Amino acid sequence: MSSPHFEKFLLEAVDEGLASLGESSKQAIYFHIEKTFNIQKQEIPNRIEAFTCAIEKIFGLGATFLESLILKGLYEKAGLNTKEGSFKDLAFTETVIAVKRMMEQ
Repeated sequence: MSSPHFEKFLLEAVDEGLASLGESSKQAIYFHIEKTFNIQKQEIPNRIEAFTCAIEKIFGLGATFLESLILKGLYEKAGLNTKEGSFKDLAFTETVIAVKRMMEQ
């Protein structure tokens, strides 16, 4: 189970990352993720691997840009700078888990 702060920060970061594509696009993506991949928005923090797979299936190689936006927002909300949260060699899912661990300490 995730900490409430981590869940809130991650959901906000995902929301902001998807909003960069436009509000109607964001809503369409959430709808698609829910209907096609059976992932509710509030489940994302506890199903980050499934969410990552869904985003990568939807956007292909373009998912990397979206994942970067989400991570940047998560770092800011968690009070980390990108150097402090230097998980550059980790995949998106691993980075999210590493941030979660840092927040739980």
